[in-house]
Amino acid sequence: MAANPTPRQKIEVSDGALIPDRGESSIFSAWKISFFGALVLLVLLPIISPDPFWDIMKFLPDGILNTFKVTFISIFFALVIGLFTGLGRISRNVVVNRIATVYVEVIRGIPLLVQLFYIYYGMGFLQISPFVSAITAMSVCYGAYMGEIFRAGIQSISKGQMEAALALGLSRRQAIRKVILPQTFRTILPPTGNEFIALLKDSSLVSILAVSDLLRRGREYASTTFEYFESYTVVALSYLVITLFLSKMVAIMEDKLGYGREN
Repeated sequence: MAANPTPRQKIEVSDGALIPDRGESSIFSAWKISFFGALVLLVLLPIISPDPFWDIMKFLPDGILNTFKVTFISIFFALVIGLFTGLGRISRNVVVNRIATVYVEVIRGIPLLVQLFYIYYGMGFLQISPFVSAITAMSVCYGAYMGEIFRAGIQSISKGQMEAALALGLSRRQAIRKVILPQTFRTILPPTGNEFIALLKDSSLVSILAVSDLLRRGREYASTTFEYFESYTVVALSYLVITLFLSKMVAIMEDKLGYGREN
């Protein structure tokens, strides 16, 4: 007699930073060790060895600012693109559905680095600035991923919600806008937070377009002083502190919205 197959469990792996578990209060939690360890190193290194670490720290602020600019502007446009893409993916209109699906499949099948090169160099006849090219590529790339997140979020809402809205006299479009989407936004917060953090890390790729982000500034300092180890150590610690801090903010937002996560 054949044994019953073991139920399969879904494995979720994210390329974003680890979001702290709800209720995790241990003083030696992984997040606290990583965040405060990196923060302490960023404070101590310039004190212990001002030359070159303090000089590096003074060289990076404008790069950090540009990193945030690229990240926040890109995630905004990615959310807009993702919303329309997600709606297109569930559309009953065959043409709209196919366009949205092809966009998702094509963009997700091309590495972000290639997209950056293509928009800036391959479409050089448009004379797009490096900053605009970087934002365009990252918005288009992450818009495809956000489209799938929106699609999954919309489809996760019970069909009874749509049926009830239609029974009350709302059109399908009104039901989606007034009933389905408000619930979807709350549902997609965790994966959206992960994509935001992943986008922040991927923003380091824009340095190849001469955008003076955090990594680019670190490379510039290292190339003039030949202190590569010190420069990239500070850059790596800076990225770590930023991503872990943002992961904590995402966790706090989830708790404020009452989104339950397993410990």
